[in-house]
This record gives sequence, C-alpha cells and structure tokens, in this order.
Amino acid sequence: MIRVVLPVHLRDLAHVNREVQVDVVGEPTQQSVIDALEASYPMLKGTIRDPITQRRRAFVRFFACEEDLSHDPPDAPLPEAVVTGAEPFFVVGAMAGG
Repeated sequence: MIRVVLPVHLRDLAHVNREVQVDVVGEPTQQSVIDALEASYPMLKGTIRDPITQRRRAFVRFFACEEDLSHDPPDAPLPEAVVTGAEPFFVVGAMAGG
C-alpha cells in the first residue's frame, strides 16, 4: 500500500480525507501511483496529469521524503520509505502569480 496525501481541492472532489492508500501493481513509480489513484478515484482522472499525454499538469508537484520528485521521470522508482509506507507520496497544488 502506498500512502498518498492530496491537496484539499482534490480531496473535496474525491470525497476523501487528507491521506488515501492505493494498491500499486508492479514497481511503485509516480506513474503507477497515479494510475492506481485514478483507478480508485475516477473523478480525479485528468486533474493530476493530462489524460492524453499522461504528463503531469503544470501546477501540480510531487514530493516524497522532503524531495521534489516533479521533474523525475514518471517511471523512476519511488524512495524506499514511500514503498514501505513509512512516508507518504504528496500531490501538491503549486501556486503562481505576481
């Protein structure tokens, strides 16, 4: 089980608490975690990544173990602490403006 912490607007959309748990098929990667998240919560499909290109949306970031994983390849293995459930995988809504 992978622990995933969602930003408040996605929690509201999915009607879940701050943290959810998803079963990942195969090696835990950003891509497999988002696949499992969208399978468990279909209303999130297209909110975290583009449904056609599968690329992360511009104002969404991924963090784990106090590191920004947003620019890592989507199929890169997640840190061992996330895989074991010791640490969550964070989906964070980024902000921009001036």
